[in-house]
Amino acid sequence: MTSFAAWAKSAQERTEAALARYLPATGIAPERLHEAMRYVSLGGGKRIRPMLAFAAGEAVGADIERTEPAACAVELIHVYSLTHDDLPCMDDDALRRGKPTCHVHYDQAIALLVGDALQSLAFEVLAAPGSHTDPAARVEMLHLLAHAAGSRGMCGGQAVDLASTGKQLELAELEFMHIHKTGALIRAAVLLGALSAGRLDAGARAKLERYSKCIGLAFQVMDDVLDAEASTATLGKTAGTDAAQGKATYLTLMPAKDARAYAQELVDDALAAAGHFGARGARLADIARFIVERSY
Repeated sequence: MTSFAAWAKSAQERTEAALARYLPATGIAPERLHEAMRYVSLGGGKRIRPMLAFAAGEAVGADIERTEPAACAVELIHVYSLTHDDLPCMDDDALRRGKPTCHVHYDQAIALLVGDALQSLAFEVLAAPGSHTDPAARVEMLHLLAHAAGSRGMCGGQAVDLASTGKQLELAELEFMHIHKTGALIRAAVLLGALSAGRLDAGARAKLERYSKCIGLAFQVMDDVLDAEASTATLGKTAGTDAAQGKATYLTLMPAKDARAYAQELVDDALAAAGHFGARGARLADIARFIVERSY
């Protein structure tokens, strides 16, 4: 088996190439909008969500070519959310993935349209006949992604985050926010990757649900720790913005040492769930370890 680093690099390159095909070319009108869509989508990012889709597909025996549309659809939703989150009316960030954010490099109107267009493109990619041979499976996958991106998923979590700025939250309240804001799309990435192979049995789905919930929370715990401890150059985005904006984070509830220990507990739980798939779940396990060990 290849190393995780080699596998991750291959998954990232596959995602980049597929996104480049799905995104409209800059020579197609409206040129500036299409240029901006490619600016925010290509050439950066960890591609954790596509990697999760590929790993979950691998765990249940899916062909990687069939998993690719699902992986890209989730990443397009993620990039749209980052583009909108960076706007002055949200988190007001000037740096993302090591370069100026969309509204800084272009303008706010283009940034809004880029997010809208990327969201539409995600569903276009997932709805295309080539994304799955079974129309009923495509409908199920579209429903899953729409739910994850909406008011009971990612958008709802962002609304709670904005409403909670400057407030002290209890752990249960903080985790409710992150299960929606971050966890919903991570869950979608895992389940969409697995569903690209066909129907899931109840046991496998339950393990994937458990896995995705645990790593979704662990990912956010580590994001909070790194925002406080890592540099802007390492993160590729402005460090320390959570504290500066009075955001509710895990570090407002516990010391960084305890937060890291909690993230490790969550990852251990995720590793147990990934173990259900035996050797085929190795990449799910690798990603879980990466989430807690990463430096950016």
